[in-house]
Amino acid sequence: MRSTLDRIRHAIGFELIALVLIIVVLSQLFGFEAHKVGALGIAFSLFATGWNFVYNLLFDKAMMKYIGQLEKQAKHRIIHAILFELSLLWITLPVIAWWLNISLLDAFIMDIGLVVFYLFYTYGYNLAYDKVFPIPAGTTSQA
Repeated sequence: MRSTLDRIRHAIGFELIALVLIIVVLSQLFGFEAHKVGALGIAFSLFATGWNFVYNLLFDKAMMKYIGQLEKQAKHRIIHAILFELSLLWITLPVIAWWLNISLLDAFIMDIGLVVFYLFYTYGYNLAYDKVFPIPAGTTSQA
């Protein structure tokens, strides 16, 4: 399994890169003020960072229990990304609508765009992270 420090590095890197991308894209694409989108992004980033840490720990424990290893195949990465994004969707929708003073439908459309972005981003980031910071030898199967 990954160390706590490695998980913290993973979560912070994930959120910082995503936050910069989201602020630029949402303020340009939807015409919202960058500081308003930035504040929303920072709040979601802090929440998502904490959840990302917990979620990845739980996902690894589930992989060890049901598969007996931590090495992820493409199907595991896809399941990982989809479940993570669905778990965030339920909290972000009403907050986006309230903060940006838009309808729930508009917030849903915006949130779906974010979910699609994060599905690809999560997959790509985790793949790149595993290449740059591989799982330490001897932790890919249960002893």
